[in-house]
Amino acid sequence: MQKRIFGWLTVAGMAVALAGCGHSSTDTAKTQGAAAQISAQVVTLSTQSLPIYATFPGSVSSSDQVQIASRLTGYVRKVYVHEGQQVKQGALLLRIDPNEAFNAIQQAKAAVAKAQAALSEAKANYDRYQALYQQNAVPEQQFQQFELAYKVAKGNLASAQSALRTANSQWSYSDVRAPFAGVVVSKMIDAGQLATPGQPLLTLQSSGHMQVQVQVDSQAFGHLHLGQSIPVTFDGADFKPHTVQGIVERMVSAADPMTHTHTVKIGLPENSGATSGDYARVRVSLGDQSGILVPESAVRRRAGIEGVFVVGKKGLAAFHMVRLGEKMGDKVVVLAGLVAGDRVVTSAQGELFNGVKIKGDGA
Repeated sequence: MQKRIFGWLTVAGMAVALAGCGHSSTDTAKTQGAAAQISAQVVTLSTQSLPIYATFPGSVSSSDQVQIASRLTGYVRKVYVHEGQQVKQGALLLRIDPNEAFNAIQQAKAAVAKAQAALSEAKANYDRYQALYQQNAVPEQQFQQFELAYKVAKGNLASAQSALRTANSQWSYSDVRAPFAGVVVSKMIDAGQLATPGQPLLTLQSSGHMQVQVQVDSQAFGHLHLGQSIPVTFDGADFKPHTVQGIVERMVSAADPMTHTHTVKIGLPENSGATSGDYARVRVSLGDQSGILVPESAVRRRAGIEGVFVVGKKGLAAFHMVRLGEKMGDKVVVLAGLVAGDRVVTSAQGELFNGVKIKGDGA
């Protein structure tokens, strides 16, 4: 059974003084008179099964976010976008100087022409020696040499043509375009700088489906599964907390070796109001435990200390300090200060103070 905890103040007399909230002389007189009575609503507390939650910080981001990289080497001629700009799919983002790609095309064309000429010569020799071989005018070994040369020439032409196609495709990569509609969230290069293959140039993020990425410990990870609904709270544009129900969409079973946490991605509903970069809080249920709930209306503050008025066996009210936890609807979890069976005043038709006689429902 839960025990009352009154150890927050080292001097018992100070606790009594705080509970009186400045009514020391008046309250004492009223208590001694024992004639003061007020009507009040009283509830009897009982132990309940309460859910245990763990809260983890996360960040809102788009499910579609890519770093756009260069596929060729060259100096950036011009960047057509800036951070925060909305772009359509296929929009021109930046242009890379294609001179190197142009030179590669010219070299590939020259290689194709050379291979075609070599093939023409090899084919002519092959046709001539094939006719002579059929007439038994040349030995088989000599004919096979020209036959092999013809096959090699055909392979060389195919290779040169493939190199030309590659060079032509590289030329098209000089114009870097948006793979989808979205927002430019970062720009890592400016005009005049050298771009190389694989180098990130821009970060593009779609404005569609939003997710919260969060790192959870192993205990919380074990209580999650794909498709599970989970509450997510974030601060909206009105600077007020908004709670929505997200859906677990991605779970990484391998833990980070440094933090020993798992990555979880939670999809947010459409029109949730969350924007990329928002700070979010994800609450994961870890099971149940026994505890006590008290109506929020019963909680009062005396001299900056939270407490409730408990009705004793003689029907007299006494202020008890409490330590409160999480709110659950119109009730709040009591962490310390009350036990099951305590009778607590939830509302009163008059002033509550130590020693006042309580009459009414539940008293």
